Amino acid sequence: MKTTNIHAEILIQALPYIRRYYDKTVVVKYGGNAMIDENLKAAVMQDVLLMHYVGIHVVLVHGGGPEISAAMARMGKEPEFVGGLRVTDAETMEIVEMVLAGKTNKGIVAHLNRQGGRAVGLSGKDGSLIVAEKDTAQGDIGFVGRVTTINPGLIHTLIKDGYIPVISSVAIGADGESYNVNADTVAGELAAALGASKLIMMTDVEGIYRDFNDKDSLIAEMSTREAQSLITAGVADKGMIPKIGACITALQNGVERAHIIDGRVEHSLLIEMFTNEGIGTMVR
Repeated sequence: MKTTNIHAEILIQALPYIRRYYDKTVVVKYGGNAMIDENLKAAVMQDVLLMHYVGIHVVLVHGGGPEISAAMARMGKEPEFVGGLRVTDAETMEIVEMVLAGKTNKGIVAHLNRQGGRAVGLSGKDGSLIVAEKDTAQGDIGFVGRVTTINPGLIHTLIKDGYIPVISSVAIGADGESYNVNADTVAGELAAALGASKLIMMTDVEGIYRDFNDKDSLIAEMSTREAQSLITAGVADKGMIPKIGACITALQNGVERAHIIDGRVEHSLLIEMFTNEGIGTMVR
């Protein structure tokens, strides 16, 4: 009886959140350990499907940096980074597109579909979903892109027809060339363009710290102004900067809430979506 009561209480606690986000769009940036560890990967797919089947429109944006680096190594190329961005010559761009839009994207789609979902994989080139131009902020580092336009019509169509869109961060340029765009940045831009209710960034830390070396300094909730100040003051490290930036972009363009959560925790998406406590850091 006690076990039954506990299960009922969990479901009752989830009810107001299911009601709040029913028929709303939630953009999830999927990355880090949750893409590598098989148990975590299975948990994320289950979370996405549960959200989908209770009426939440999930749009999954994924990275794939470790897989790209591994593919480059197999082809005899040494990965090189400038300011946290992968130097992307023409050959590297081919590898990026092959891995992200091919192997990684279709692997996620297959996993969701095997578990009863209806997922469709897209790159930013499909329907000119993500249009970019060369990002020269770090100098000329090849086919690294900066988003100029999001055309979300295709995603709206897929959602309306009951599909789960799975998006890789390969973008298209004005002349048809491919660009490698940071997946965190793409998630923020997509959330804004879709008018999403929530953006969730999965990472490999508990959230945002005021001092990364002090685990008691985890920030449960902060404003966009406070988030920007962490970047300006150099408190946020290189890996966290695009995640915080994506949250700021989304919130400044109408998204209600943005969260940076620990993807190493099994079912972290469900904990964030459907419990009072949540997990990680909320940016408002």
